[in-house]
Amino acid sequence: MPRSTDMKRLAIRVRGIVQGVGFRPFVYRLAQESSVTGFVFNDEDGVFLEVQGIDEILRIMVKKIHDTPPPAAFVSEVVVKEEKLVAEEKSFVIKKSPPAKNRQVFISPDLAICAQCREEVLNQDNRRYHYPFINCTNCGPRFSIVEDVPYDRAKTTMSPFNMCESCRAEYEDPLDRRFHAQPNACAICGPHYELLNNNGKLLTRDNETLLQKTYNLIKAGKIVAIKGIGGFHLVCDAYNEVAVYKLRRRKNRFDKALAVMAGSISMVREICEINPLEEILLKSPAAPIVLLRKRNKYDLAESVAPNNVYLGVMLPYAPVHCLLLQAEDVFVMTSANISEEPIAYLNDDAVDRLKNIADYFLLHNRRINMRVDDSVLRIIGNKPSYIRRSRGFAPTPLRFPFNKNNLSVLAVGSQLKNTFCLLKEDKAFLSHHIGNLANSAANNAYKAAIAHYEKIFAVKPQIAVCDLHPEYFSTKYACSLNLPLIKVQHHHAHIASVLAENTIKEKVIGIALDGTGYGDDGKLWGGEIFLCDCLSYERVAHFSYLPLPGAVAAIKEPWRIAAFIMDKLYGSTAVNVSCGLWNLVPDNWQTVVQIARQQFNSPLSSSAGRLFDTAAALLGIRGKINYEGQAAIELEQLAADSNGIVFPYDISLHHQYEIDFLPVFDAMLLSNMTLPQKAMSFHMTMADAVIQMAEKIKEETGINKVVLSGGVFQNITLSSLVIKSLQKRFTVYINRKVPTNDGGLSFGQAAVACAVINENRTKEMGRY
Repeated sequence: MPRSTDMKRLAIRVRGIVQGVGFRPFVYRLAQESSVTGFVFNDEDGVFLEVQGIDEILRIMVKKIHDTPPPAAFVSEVVVKEEKLVAEEKSFVIKKSPPAKNRQVFISPDLAICAQCREEVLNQDNRRYHYPFINCTNCGPRFSIVEDVPYDRAKTTMSPFNMCESCRAEYEDPLDRRFHAQPNACAICGPHYELLNNNGKLLTRDNETLLQKTYNLIKAGKIVAIKGIGGFHLVCDAYNEVAVYKLRRRKNRFDKALAVMAGSISMVREICEINPLEEILLKSPAAPIVLLRKRNKYDLAESVAPNNVYLGVMLPYAPVHCLLLQAEDVFVMTSANISEEPIAYLNDDAVDRLKNIADYFLLHNRRINMRVDDSVLRIIGNKPSYIRRSRGFAPTPLRFPFNKNNLSVLAVGSQLKNTFCLLKEDKAFLSHHIGNLANSAANNAYKAAIAHYEKIFAVKPQIAVCDLHPEYFSTKYACSLNLPLIKVQHHHAHIASVLAENTIKEKVIGIALDGTGYGDDGKLWGGEIFLCDCLSYERVAHFSYLPLPGAVAAIKEPWRIAAFIMDKLYGSTAVNVSCGLWNLVPDNWQTVVQIARQQFNSPLSSSAGRLFDTAAALLGIRGKINYEGQAAIELEQLAADSNGIVFPYDISLHHQYEIDFLPVFDAMLLSNMTLPQKAMSFHMTMADAVIQMAEKIKEETGINKVVLSGGVFQNITLSSLVIKSLQKRFTVYINRKVPTNDGGLSFGQAAVACAVINENRTKEMGRY
């Protein structure tokens, strides 16, 4: 027997996503293996336990709690305190949770089916064979089914399903993998699927029949709306050109690449190049869409991802996916909506909204409480970067050390790719992807999501934060809240999002490149170089202003800016200059040029995104776009694997440095290079311009930290050129924890707001 001096008792507080993820049974098993006594329970602050045993064993146990928690858990903090020994304690037990007074618990994101459940659902001898709702504490729906906290079955959309005797036994056994797995169910007591046609007629509820029939329909070229974990997907065979084209036409989604789901990782390797990090992402519990480069022998239907060398790929993450896709299958798996609308997630609404798109519906009767789109990532600089942070990641909080006053803050985000962010103490709850707030359906989804986050995380905002743009729905919403309001310049928020990720408090050189953001001068910014911290910014450089003839029309029709450029460069002789643009312009193009000359309905823009669009139009690549960023994306695709030169550009100093790309367009048009070389040269020139400006500002200020943000940096060709060069002379930071596009803007807005508050500027809240 050990001497009493070798014995200790520790009180251990574990915070993070530690409820509903098998943490108590994990601790219970550790205690059994370690032969220690004590107890564990859930409470309003996470998980609390006391353990008594030999000192060395307890230290090993604490390390395992911190370093190797259950797969679905996220440990943000482990606090250990020594307590007095308890005599006569004989065992380790799981205690009932005490009543909650102040909610501090986090909700796990929805997680992909784990290896054990996958094995069971395919095992004919298992009682859950082919049951499409199999789950355990390591996997399955979480956030999408939660109605309130504490996280227990009665407060989820599983509450109507009473567990059978077998499921109840698993649920109550601390040593079982399904101990307190709230969605636990089986074919006897749980939810089920049914197959309908697009007239709403029930075809079958028999599980085996509907799985086989759905598969046969997809392989026969039909489009099926399938309800999954966070909403509906529109599904068809990715090898069937007729089916994919039909889906595009019905969905009103022209040109933009469609995501696919491959039945196995070996099938992914067949169609795409994939490195070890990309494979880890695909197989992770979050199971996101990962952007991969197509292989030379890629042979999916052309309409899946036209004019694109990249493909968005995911692996089966819901049990129903595992049961529908064979290893060699590749299905289009795109969000079930009409363009710009939120994804469908309610059965009746889905059948009504999608009946003219889908031929059939595979529905289930487990209600989705909160719709959640798929997440999208790609590798930039050998590290993962978010394009969309949603299912599998949200609502996991992000560490936020800037909220010194512990105020509750609501940052409402942008108009496009919207997310919002709620601050509570030192945690930032960045929402799942909401999307474009351009219609009432999206507006309602946005308001409902904010209300849900405020409820489940017990946040009552004291301050609201919004963009400067007066016409954003998010701005109008923030103004309607009757809260103290801080308005944050769009590109400052982009840079601040990176500063907050990396806890950077000093001044940096901030380079924000995107499509559009409202500027301090009322113009449309988008190619900005700042000296800034979270509190303030100085605009030290920008791309020269160009008019947008027809305003919003010029964003959707890049030929308009390109026609103005041709007139600006060559005047009446422009039509004699060989230029791909002339194959794209309508008959009235000269009228559009005249509008720009007269500065009528032609707001000025410094946007880097518009420069990419203009280059694409001048080269004859794209005169009109069918989705945001299309012209720039196709320009990048053309540049892939090519070489080029840096075209001449001008830098002049007025109130700030201005980077003039008129000489770039002139040199590009008159060059004898091939189109791919011209496209690559444009990328190299854009990279060179921002690199030279960073060098110039460093010489003047001595600052050697550079922050890159904004949607243009999703362009992997540009970002790779910029990062590779800057890293030789600067410390470079980019977004890693939030999207670099407007999906990360609310996180940056929150960071700026905290800096303003911390400087005792609360009496001056407003535009600063």
